[in-house]
Amino acid sequence: MERYPQPDHDNVKSSWGWGLRFLATILISLFWAAAALGAPEPPDRHRTIVVGGDRDYPPYEFIDQNGKPAGYNVELTRAIAEIMGMKVEFRLGAWSEMLSALKSGRVDVLQGISWSEKRARQIDFTPPHTIVYHAIFARRDSPPAGSLEELRGKKVALHRDGIMHEYLAERGYGKDLVLTPTPADALRLLAAGGCDYAVVAMVPGMYIIRENRLTNLVPVARSIAAQRYGYAARQGDAELLARFSEGLAILKKTGQYDAIHARWLGVLEPQPLRWRDTIKYIAVVVVPLLLILGGTVLWSHSLRRQVAQRTESLSRALEEVQLNQQQLVQADKMAALGILVSGVAHEINNPTGLILLDVPILRKVYNDMAPILEERYREEGDFILGGLRYSLVREEVPRLLEEMQEGAKRIKRIVEDLKDFARRDDVGGKELMDLNGVAQAAVRLVDASLRKATTRFTARYAPDLPQVLGNAQRIEQVVVNLVLNACQALPDPSRGIELETSFDPEGGRVILRVRDEGCGIAPEHLSRLTDPFFTTKRESGGTGLGLSVSARIVKEHGGTLSFESTVGEGTTVTLSLPVGT
Repeated sequence: MERYPQPDHDNVKSSWGWGLRFLATILISLFWAAAALGAPEPPDRHRTIVVGGDRDYPPYEFIDQNGKPAGYNVELTRAIAEIMGMKVEFRLGAWSEMLSALKSGRVDVLQGISWSEKRARQIDFTPPHTIVYHAIFARRDSPPAGSLEELRGKKVALHRDGIMHEYLAERGYGKDLVLTPTPADALRLLAAGGCDYAVVAMVPGMYIIRENRLTNLVPVARSIAAQRYGYAARQGDAELLARFSEGLAILKKTGQYDAIHARWLGVLEPQPLRWRDTIKYIAVVVVPLLLILGGTVLWSHSLRRQVAQRTESLSRALEEVQLNQQQLVQADKMAALGILVSGVAHEINNPTGLILLDVPILRKVYNDMAPILEERYREEGDFILGGLRYSLVREEVPRLLEEMQEGAKRIKRIVEDLKDFARRDDVGGKELMDLNGVAQAAVRLVDASLRKATTRFTARYAPDLPQVLGNAQRIEQVVVNLVLNACQALPDPSRGIELETSFDPEGGRVILRVRDEGCGIAPEHLSRLTDPFFTTKRESGGTGLGLSVSARIVKEHGGTLSFESTVGEGTTVTLSLPVGT
C-alpha cells in the first residue's frame, strides 16, 4: 500500500512565520502612506504669496498711471515682504471680486480690509495697521447732516461690499442705499446730483475730490465711524498671518511704518494761492487799511496841534500849583494802592497756591492712568473720554496741565511785582540794583497793555550789566511810564515796541532805551515833554505828569532822560544812569 509522505511540521511553522511578518510589514507601510496622504502639507516658506487688493481705493491701494500697483497698502506689503524674506505678487481688482477671491483661495491674503464680526466668522485678521475714519460728504448747497441717523430717508451712495455697506445694511438703511463699484463712482454720482449724500472714508474721499476736481463736494461729518483696517487671510492660515503680523511689528519698531504712513496718509496739502488771487486779496484788505491809517494819522496830527495850542495858554504859575496838588494826590493814591494791593494779593495768592499744589498731583494721576488708557487705545481703537476722542486727549491733557501750572506761576509772579511796585519807598533808601531785573519786572506789570497795543514787542537785555545805585521801585515806575507811553503812541497793533539795555564803558553809564513805531512827536514839542502838565493826550485823560515825575526821579538818581522822535516814524526814549560804586 502506497504511503503519502508526512508533512515536515518544522518547515510549515517557519513558512507561516515568514508570511505573517511579510503581511504585517505591508499593512504598516499602507498605514503610514495613508497617514501621510491625510496630513496637511507643511507651508512652503519660499512660495510666492498672492496679495489681493482694491484697484481703485486711493491713497491706500490703486493702479497708477503706469498700470502698476501703488499706494500705502502696497508699499507697506512690499516692506513686510522684504524684511520677512517673502515673495509676493499683487493682484488688484474690483473689491467684490477680491473679497470673493480670498474666500475661494485665488488670493492668499488681502492687504487692506476692515474688521467686522460678520467677516471674522469667515476669514482671519491680523492686528490692524491703520484706523480708517469714515465721513459723510455732500454738495455745498445741500443741508448739513451731522450723523448717520440724519441720512434715513435720503439717497446715500457708497462703495458696494465695503464695510459701510455692511454696517448700514445691518441697521436698516438698505432701501436708501445707492451702491457703486468704487468710492470714486459714489462721489462722482453725488457731484452730478444723482444722490443726496455719500458715505466714504475720509482720506480717500478728500484724495478723490482733489484729484477729480469735484469742487462742489465737502465733508459735512468727518468721523461717523472708525474701522480697524489690516490684513486678512483664509481661516486656518495662521502661519501666513503670523508672518505678516511679525513683519508689521518690526516695521513699527524700526520707524519704517511711521515713514510710510506719513508719506501716504498725511494731511493733504492745500493748493497754493495763485498770484492773481493773492494780489486781489491784498488789494481788498490792505488798501482800505492804508486809507484808514492815513486818515487816522492826519486826524491825530491835527488833534495834537489843537491840544498844543490850548496847553500853551496855561499860566506857568498855575502849573506849579497844580503840580504840587497832583503830586500830593498821587502820593495818597499810591499809599492807598499799597494797602489795597496787599489785601488783594493775599486773596489771589491763596487760590493760586492751591492750583500750584493740585496741578502736579493731577499730572501724576494722569501719568499713572496713561498706560491703562494706552492699552485700551491699542486694543479697541479710539474712544470717547470726557466728551473728546482719546487720540486728542492724549495730546492735549499734558499740555493743558503744563499751561495751568505755568499760568498759576505767572499769576503769583505778577502779584509779587505789583506788591513791590505799590510799596511806598523814599528815594533815600538807595541800594545797588540790577537794571535788567527792574526792566523785566516793569514789563511783567504792563504785559496786558503791551499785548493789547502791539503784536510786535521785543526786549533785549544786555548780559553782565554793572549794577546801579538807586531805588528799584522808583526806577521801575519810570520804566513802566515809558512803556505805557509807547503803547499809547501806537496807532494800531501792527506797529512795534522795542526795549533794550546796554552798557557804555567810556561814560560809565548803564543805558535803557524804549523805541516805538508810533506817530512820533512834533519837533516843537520835544523840548517841553518833561514840563509839568504838558501833554498831547489831554482829550483822552492825560495829565502831563508822567514824564515830569519820571524826569525828576531820574535826576535824583544822577541820570538823564532824552528823547528823539520823527513824525510818522516813532520815538526813542533813552534812560541813562551812572554805574554804582
